[in-house]
Amino acid sequence: MQNPKPDSSSTGSNPYSPSPSPEKRKPKNSAKPWIITGSCVVALAAAYFGGAAYVSSQVPQNAAIAGVNIGSMSQDQARQALQEQVIPLLDKPIEAVVNGKSYDIDPAQAGLSLNVDKTVEDLTGFEVNPVRLYEKLTGDMTAAAAIDVDHDKLKSALEDLAKKTDSSVKEGAITFKDGKAALDKPVDGVALDIDASASEISENWKIAGPAIELPADVAKPKVSEEKLQDFYDGEVVSLLKGDVTLVSGDKTASISPASIAAAAKFEIKDDAPSISLDDEKLYKAATKNSDLSSTAKDAKIVLKNGKPTIQDSVKGVSLETKDLGAKVLAASQSEERKAEVAMTESEADFSTADAEKLGIKEEIVDFSTPYPTYDTVRTKNLRAGAARVNGIIVKPGERFSLLQALGPITTANGYYSSGVVENGFSAEAVGGGLSQISTQMYNVGFLAGYDDITHKPHSRWFDRYPAGREATLWEGQVDMIWENNTPYGVMIQAWVSGDRVHTRLWSTKYWKVTQDSSGKYNQTNPTTVHNKAKQCISESGGKKGFTIDVTRYRETVDGSKKLPAETKTWTYSPWNKIVCDNK
Repeated sequence: MQNPKPDSSSTGSNPYSPSPSPEKRKPKNSAKPWIITGSCVVALAAAYFGGAAYVSSQVPQNAAIAGVNIGSMSQDQARQALQEQVIPLLDKPIEAVVNGKSYDIDPAQAGLSLNVDKTVEDLTGFEVNPVRLYEKLTGDMTAAAAIDVDHDKLKSALEDLAKKTDSSVKEGAITFKDGKAALDKPVDGVALDIDASASEISENWKIAGPAIELPADVAKPKVSEEKLQDFYDGEVVSLLKGDVTLVSGDKTASISPASIAAAAKFEIKDDAPSISLDDEKLYKAATKNSDLSSTAKDAKIVLKNGKPTIQDSVKGVSLETKDLGAKVLAASQSEERKAEVAMTESEADFSTADAEKLGIKEEIVDFSTPYPTYDTVRTKNLRAGAARVNGIIVKPGERFSLLQALGPITTANGYYSSGVVENGFSAEAVGGGLSQISTQMYNVGFLAGYDDITHKPHSRWFDRYPAGREATLWEGQVDMIWENNTPYGVMIQAWVSGDRVHTRLWSTKYWKVTQDSSGKYNQTNPTTVHNKAKQCISESGGKKGFTIDVTRYRETVDGSKKLPAETKTWTYSPWNKIVCDNK
């Protein structure tokens, strides 16, 4: 019996119904795809960051600070290496360059120090940047020291440095002396920029690193060192290469390099070096005992019949002075070293009118002192000294130096060995007795009202001289100098006659002079002194020593001017008994 076909309309399950297709079947516990992907990402991230943490914790390979290799070290090892090997390098001065010159700066004084912890931290800090991680792994990462800066100390150190570096701009120069030329190099004007220099050091200085250039404001001289050196090597060297010959017709004269140098003057004109030569100085050099000497004759004031007389000046021809310096300068740069010059009519350098203007016409002072006529050698020195000062003219404002007038005091110059007082003892020396000429000249200057420039009284008093108004003389040590402080010239007349040394001054009376003396006081008794000198001269002694004041008063003869009173004090030693112990 066949089974009836199922009723398609019946409700209830049919055990024979077909199974659904595989495509439509959904598993009950299948995983979602995003969960798998997320898990992979988390795993990879963990691995990356873990690796990054490991790599970051190590000092990069080949890392070095100030030349000290700390690569691949642990943090503690790196700190130790920095402490032991890098910090001592801070004792090395910083080489700072300012305008091409090097200076040292002490890092500690400048407030610069190494921050060890920060340096290590910078090298070992956690890093996620793959490029930086790659650099750490490959050793390509640049290691830099972490520098702490005390800005106040740094500024103070730079201010101290500025005292050495800073300068005002100075032009170079060429100076001439003793026939030679010397070059003084120009100097840049420098002003260190302290704020900018502080920034430069703070940002770019490296421990034990190369020199660091600091910014500064620089002012350059008008003429550079190179340009000045070229000028020196060219024109200046040629200028002093040899004589320059001046030619006027058949007459010639040579000017030496020394005379050229004495007339030379360096200056900067229009921002360029230049040299000029003084016309007058070259004229004097060229006309001294040469073919080009002036034929004009100066006026002279001479003693005639016991009184000053003027001998008139005479016109003549002389070397043309104008543009002489330019001609000599041009000739010095040529191969021939010759200059064509002209002669022109000229007045004498010291004319009759000049002589008359000096007012040397009347006796203003007459002074004399006795001398020991029995000492004939000493008398010879007196006559020689008087002859050398006789006729000397001292112009207004000029100084009279006795040593200059008498010297050199040698036997070759006509002097003899005679008695002197040396260190308080009697002795002998060439020119003995010339102190009496010194006393003469001091007194006429004193009585004429002239200014006393220098003089020194004797150590003990000779009664032939006014006490407190006398002067000694010793070549190279003691001079007698007075200055003509009047508007008139003065002529000296000196001679030896009878038993006295005479001195007279001729001029125009200007000062009215009076004087008074305190007299002798604080007198001291002589004693016995033993002298061991080989050339000892025994003395009986006997005169007392004393102190004396001499006061001079001066006013003009017309009463229009009065000078302050002038007091000079001197103490004389006693004339001790001298016993010679030279045996």
